[in-house]
Amino acid sequence: MRTCPRPIPLDGPGGILVSLASTHRGHVERALSESAGYFGTETWQALRDVLSGSHPELTPYIEWLLAKLNPVLFNTDDAADRSWQEQKDATQSLTRVTDFPHSAFTAWKRPASQEDPYLAGLIPDPVENSLIEHDVRVGLGDDAPVFDEWRELGDVRCDIHVLEDTTGRRLEIANVNATPVESRLGTDMIYYHHPTHSFVLVQYKRLHPRSKEYRVNKQLRDQMDRLEQVSDLSRKPARPHEWRLSPDSCFLKFAHWRDRAAPSSDLAPGMYLPLSYARVLLDDECTRGTRGGRIISYERVGRYLVSSQFTELVKHGLVGTVGTSIERLRELGLQRAREGYSVVVGFETSRETPRDRATRVRNRSTKKRPKVTSYSPTASQESLFDIPEP
Repeated sequence: MRTCPRPIPLDGPGGILVSLASTHRGHVERALSESAGYFGTETWQALRDVLSGSHPELTPYIEWLLAKLNPVLFNTDDAADRSWQEQKDATQSLTRVTDFPHSAFTAWKRPASQEDPYLAGLIPDPVENSLIEHDVRVGLGDDAPVFDEWRELGDVRCDIHVLEDTTGRRLEIANVNATPVESRLGTDMIYYHHPTHSFVLVQYKRLHPRSKEYRVNKQLRDQMDRLEQVSDLSRKPARPHEWRLSPDSCFLKFAHWRDRAAPSSDLAPGMYLPLSYARVLLDDECTRGTRGGRIISYERVGRYLVSSQFTELVKHGLVGTVGTSIERLRELGLQRAREGYSVVVGFETSRETPRDRATRVRNRSTKKRPKVTSYSPTASQESLFDIPEP
């Protein structure tokens, strides 16, 4: 529920009921007279038209509430819906690893164009947007803001959303598409933790919805070769907080979705495979099919990470690159988009020390969580992502 921006009279000379046809007015009055009443869609549409016409400030509230009440059911036979499913899961993954509320992304409708990124269909919280009165721009010196540049490029579409809490910790998510949906190779999720200059990349692969199998082809092997080049952006750890469990910073998520399943805040079920482990699997007999091809499936992969395990590793900084600059991240995000991937980049900034981060992650209590503001910066605002290197 959200508080109405100002009182809206129902009855009387200035009330909205007087503008309704007598039949619809009777339906509304009868519903209001009962402890729990209802009326049909035709009356609701008439009431909605009156509300939006006489009180246009209510329109974003109505759209937000309707999107919450009528979530989209994705059609897995539709290429655009499949792409948006993956981008949605990537967005929700970013909120999991950063401990920001995923509810900020639940009011969503299909964008106007199937080529648009997932965030283009996001309906921001109308209350939170109205409360933002501070300047969200960051001084960049002579550097141009990277997200504004991406928005201005003719061959990409970039949408941005920001989550910020009262401690100053902030997550900016940029969603970028640069190729037609029919020729898109899948989705990349990139999470960058600015205080430690570390990022993790997850590339999505879809298991067959019924057999839960993925048949390996040359394209996947070529993509894995490209991901190994991404991993080379890391340097050796020199400080305790830079140590990682392995040099793997790239993962493959083999996920599956049920067609037109009820929307859920849970992440899509699947297997997270570190790139080096995927290499071992593809060289082992366990993935060899009856005709000699390679198959990834739950039955053939004995060990894998699930969403909760992967999330905890990223939260604690136990996986990811070491010492990767923001500039290299900018280049990587745009490069991956132009190579044919939908890219969802999460950029976290904060004043936390590595010890502060570990303490926050270990604290499971929700009672003292700071208040979070959620908003979509306008194109004229400078990006929070583009922060100068120290």
